[in-house]
Amino acid sequence: MAAELHAAIFMAKQERHKNLFLNYRNLNNFPVELLRDEGMQFLERLFMKRNSLTSLPENLAQKLPNLIELYLHSNNIAILPQAIGNLVKLQSLDLSDNALQIICPEIGQLRSLRHLRLANNQLKFLPQELGDLRELETLDVSMNLLRTLPERLHKCLSLQCLTADRNMLQCLPRQLCLLPDLNELSMAANCLTSLPLDMGRSMELQFVFVDNNTHLKALPSYLYNKVIGCSGCGLAGQVSDVKQLCLTLGDVSVPLPSEVKAIGSETDSVLPLEELACRVLHAAHNWTDVKFLTPFLLPKSLLEVVRCPLGHCHRCSQPMFTIVYTKLFPLRETALAGVHKRTTVSFVAYCCSSQCLRTFDLQG
Repeated sequence: MAAELHAAIFMAKQERHKNLFLNYRNLNNFPVELLRDEGMQFLERLFMKRNSLTSLPENLAQKLPNLIELYLHSNNIAILPQAIGNLVKLQSLDLSDNALQIICPEIGQLRSLRHLRLANNQLKFLPQELGDLRELETLDVSMNLLRTLPERLHKCLSLQCLTADRNMLQCLPRQLCLLPDLNELSMAANCLTSLPLDMGRSMELQFVFVDNNTHLKALPSYLYNKVIGCSGCGLAGQVSDVKQLCLTLGDVSVPLPSEVKAIGSETDSVLPLEELACRVLHAAHNWTDVKFLTPFLLPKSLLEVVRCPLGHCHRCSQPMFTIVYTKLFPLRETALAGVHKRTTVSFVAYCCSSQCLRTFDLQG
C-alpha cells in the first residue's frame, strides 16, 4: 500500500497532475511526499476521503497554494490549523464525517470558498467569521450539536442552500431572512418552536424543510405557496419552560417567536407610541450605514430591532418592531390539508395593524 501511495504521488509530481486521488488509502498521517521541497504548486484538487487522518499540516497552504477543492470526508480530524485560512483560492471544502469540535475563526479568510460541508461532526457552535464568506453558495452543518446559528450568517450574500438538519437548534436568527439568494433551507429534526416572521418573504426562497421539529406548531403565512416539508411537526405537547407568547384558536395553541413581545387585537384602532416611534426612526435613516448608529442613545436591544425589524407585515410589507397583529390558519383547514397529513401545524399571518389583519387573505 505504501509503495502504491509513493508511486501515485511521484507520478502526479512528474506529470504535474492537477487532480490527485488518495481516497481509501488507510492513511493515518498526511503524506509527507506532498509537502517536500516546493510541494505541489500545480495541484488544484485533492481527494483524501475515507482515511484515518487526525490533523492537517500547518504548511498546507504553502505547499499546495493553488488548491481549489479539498475533500476530506470520513476521516478523524479533530481540529483545523489556523493556517487553513491561507488557502485563498479554495472554492470547495468537505470535512463531513470527522471529529471536529470547533471551527477556527480563520475559516472566514477563505474568501473564494463556495461550498463548505461540515456535516456529522461534534460542533457546538460556528464562528461568526463564517459571515465573511461572501462567495459561499452551499453550507451543510447537519448532524452536529448546534443550538444556534451565527447571526452574521446573513452576510453570506451568495448563499443558496443552507442545511442544518439533526442538530439542537431552538430558534433561527431572523437575519437569515435577509439572505437575497437563499433558495433552499433545511432544518429538519431540530428543537425549533417557531420560525422568524419573515421566513419565506423572499421570492428566491422556494424550498423549506422543517420536518420532525415536534414542538414547531406554526409556520409564517409567507410559506403557504412554497414547497415545504413539515411532516412530524406540532406533535409534541406545549413546552412549559419556554417564555414565549402564544396564539390560541379553539384547541390550537402555538408559541410565537421569542422576539415578539406584544400581540395586538383586531379591535385596536391606535398603534402603541413605541411602535410608531420605531417606524419613524427606521424610515428616516439608512440603517445599513454604521455611521448613522452613533447619534442614537437607544438601548442596544431596541437599536438592533430598529435596524432589523421583527418582520414585515404579511399584508402590506410595513416593517414591524414591538407589536404584531396575528391570525391563525390551521393547515388542516386549508387547501394543503391533503398534502401534509402527518402534521398539526398552522399558518400564522403577522400584520402591522388591525386593518391589515382584517383584510388579510391567506390565498390572495
